[in-house]
Amino acid sequence: AFPGYKYSLFEFSWSEDEDRAAQRGAPQAFRRGDVLQVPRSIFIHYGVYLGGNKVAHMMPDILPVFTSDRKLIGSVITNKRLILGCIYRRATVRVDTLDNFAYGAKAEVSRLYKRKNAQAFRNEEVARRAEQLAGATPYSLLWNNCEHFVTYCKYGSAKSRQTEEGLKSVIRDKRSILVAGLLGMIYMVYFGAAPWTTLLTVLIPFSLWMAG
Repeated sequence: AFPGYKYSLFEFSWSEDEDRAAQRGAPQAFRRGDVLQVPRSIFIHYGVYLGGNKVAHMMPDILPVFTSDRKLIGSVITNKRLILGCIYRRATVRVDTLDNFAYGAKAEVSRLYKRKNAQAFRNEEVARRAEQLAGATPYSLLWNNCEHFVTYCKYGSAKSRQTEEGLKSVIRDKRSILVAGLLGMIYMVYFGAAPWTTLLTVLIPFSLWMAG
């Protein structure tokens, strides 16, 4: 997924001195290039530690659709920006402080990705790949999310264990959206257009479309 995408909002250039300074300022538990994870309500959010208390991570964001202003895009993403980013399938790979990345949760080094038959890049290469990808990117809950970003940086191939364990086979078939809509309409005709049946008729196809 990632090799075909273009990232154009941010550029990074780290000198050797800056690399050493970043390492000195890093929490002892984290090294530059570590893949970090923080728990969210229903999923795990991932990022790449860059050193100097900075983390690169992908988040849905609608703002790059309307502006290329780096200062505006770099501001803290509101819930409205995030939700609209999901709907319009837009995101940014952004660099935030460790605290902003964790958002009140405890960040820790991810141990999930000791993948079989997969050679991980060295930490420095992982960090540099994350920096190079910073900027606007398409977003998909199933095919291009924060987990795809970190696995691409670490292994060179974008994978997401969280989404692979979901209903991937159903979502891949775009016809399921039409089928869900038709079933919802039949249900409405049979039981009547109650608010809850109308909501389900709209919500199910929309959720499948957004995730696809």
